[in-house]
Amino acid sequence: MLKKTLLAASLATLSLSSASAFAIENVDLLIKNGQILTMDREKTIFDNGLIAIRDNKIVAVTDGSDINEYKSVKTIDADGDIVMPGLINTHTHASMTVFRSLADDVPDRLHRYIFPLEKKLVSREMVRIGAQLGNVEMVKGGVTTYADMYYFEDEVAKTVDQIGMRAILGETIIQFPVASAKTPEDGIKYAEKLIHEYKDHPRITMAFAPHGPYTNSTETLQTIAKLSMKYDVPVMMHLAESDREREVIAKRSGGLSPVKYMESIGALNENLVAAHVIDANEEDIAILKKYDVGIAHNMSANIKSAKGVSPALQMFNDGLRIGLGTDGPMSGNTLSTIDEFNQVAKVHKLVNKDRAAMPPKNVIEMATIGAARALHMEDKVGSLEVGKLADVIVIDTKAPNMVPVYNPYSALVYSAYATNVKHTIVDGKVIMENRNVLTVNEDSIRKEALQFADKVRQTVIESGEIVQ
Repeated sequence: MLKKTLLAASLATLSLSSASAFAIENVDLLIKNGQILTMDREKTIFDNGLIAIRDNKIVAVTDGSDINEYKSVKTIDADGDIVMPGLINTHTHASMTVFRSLADDVPDRLHRYIFPLEKKLVSREMVRIGAQLGNVEMVKGGVTTYADMYYFEDEVAKTVDQIGMRAILGETIIQFPVASAKTPEDGIKYAEKLIHEYKDHPRITMAFAPHGPYTNSTETLQTIAKLSMKYDVPVMMHLAESDREREVIAKRSGGLSPVKYMESIGALNENLVAAHVIDANEEDIAILKKYDVGIAHNMSANIKSAKGVSPALQMFNDGLRIGLGTDGPMSGNTLSTIDEFNQVAKVHKLVNKDRAAMPPKNVIEMATIGAARALHMEDKVGSLEVGKLADVIVIDTKAPNMVPVYNPYSALVYSAYATNVKHTIVDGKVIMENRNVLTVNEDSIRKEALQFADKVRQTVIESGEIVQ
């Protein structure tokens, strides 16, 4: 009798162990058979890997051998395509899509053309229409998170919410009257209102966005820096971008560089994301690192404007928080971070006269986890790791321009087009599948943008009131 009891107990234990070993885990989404670039600390790659997503989080990233342990509501078979973190655009002005291709080669374009253009045409309607178009462009190019600075950012937020992206949205503050604020003080109040309204939003963070140090007073910059610490929100600003900025700041501060001036007035802190940083020497770079400032590197916009090449290579090598940005669609003309890859790699090789400079792996880092670090979001996004938010893209490797793929980083940087993005997933939700955006009507958005373009033509081009 004792032997029978022991045998029964052993069988029961074995049965429970077997059941436990083969327990099926329910998830919402599986991505299988992909070449997974995790962008984790070790840059782990799984050649035939698996990602499991439940709700909005990644619950597994594996070599795929455990695929039978998961049961999913939806499965995407990557079929050998590249699976990677969603791209993060660290600096743009998305609503300016409706002004794209105007006066591209006009000298002193910002002050001579863009500011007068905005004075005539910026409105809530313009911001909404332009942001909708920009969002579609970014989703189709694999951008899942972006940092934006413009006017009426609550309108941008509505479009971000609708399409399902993630964003940091900064209300622009500038010293002269603009559509959303008559004074810098009004701009600050506007930004504060939005910060309070969106403080609990899961995908949208509101921020302050002083246009630049030379287009705001010392007092305004100091107030914004203090408020950013009070509310613990980002500050986005153009910094060390132009000769005009350097001249104005040197005159104001007794010869300081823009970076040194910002330090001297107490306006540098870890909440700041500085866009461009072209005109920066080693001392400036050391100061930015000291204050843990994020850097948005916008190669195509910088070289198109002939302002110079940012010392981004040195900043990356020195361990600063630096990520890629596109700037606005009047500057770099596209909102595709993928379009930046090739230029970032090649131009830094050229200016440093070093073919080995800025290797593809580093460029992809700056587009993903590096960009997340620049925005102080690296604990949430930027890599494919368990516990992180499920922002994932799939890149088609069967398109002619991507065949063959010997090195996935090289293929992405030197061969890929934005149109190679096949699927885009944000917060665990598929918002583009097989190039079809699922959350908004792309045709309607395009049609409305074209209708607004007719208004731009009538107001600006045909009237001849603003130089082309």
